[in-house]
Amino acid sequence: MDSAPVALPMPSLGRPEASGPLVLDLTWGGRDYVVRLVDVGLACCSVEVMAAALGNRASRDLRELAHAAAASPVDVLVVSGTCTDTLAPALRRLHASIPGQPLVVSFGACSSSGGPYWDSYAVTNGVDQVIPVDAYVPGCPPAPQALLEGIAAAMGRRTAGETP
Repeated sequence: MDSAPVALPMPSLGRPEASGPLVLDLTWGGRDYVVRLVDVGLACCSVEVMAAALGNRASRDLRELAHAAAASPVDVLVVSGTCTDTLAPALRRLHASIPGQPLVVSFGACSSSGGPYWDSYAVTNGVDQVIPVDAYVPGCPPAPQALLEGIAAAMGRRTAGETP
C-alpha cells in the first residue's frame, strides 16, 4: 500500500486579502449598527465568536466572514479564552495600540475568571486584571448570540456613562 503524502489546501474563511477587523451588523435600541471587532481568540470560545460572525447578517450576505478594510478603526475588542500571565503583557500592548476607547468584552468563563483553570499558577484570573472590561459574557462556552447581546449591553452602558 502506497503511503505517499497528500497535499491538502490550507482551510480558509473568506478572501486571503481580508485582514481587517470582523464586521457585525447589530440592532440595538431600535437602531442598526455596524460594529468592527477584533477577537483575541485564546481558546475554544473563539470558535463561538467565529460562529457569531458567520451567522451574522453581514457575513451571510457575503457567504464568507465579513471584514472591514485593514486600516478600519476597531470598535470592540473581544477576549475569548484563557489568558495566561505570559500572554497578559501582549494583551495589554494590543489594547493600548488600538486608537480611541474600544469596548472590551470578556467572552466566556476562562477570560472572565480563569474558568476551570483558575487555580493554575500560570492563569490570569480574569482579563479585567490586565485591561478594563466593559461587559462579561458568562458560559463555557457561551452561545454565539450571547456575544451580540454582550456587545449591545456594553454599548448601552457606555452610552449611559456607566461602568461595569
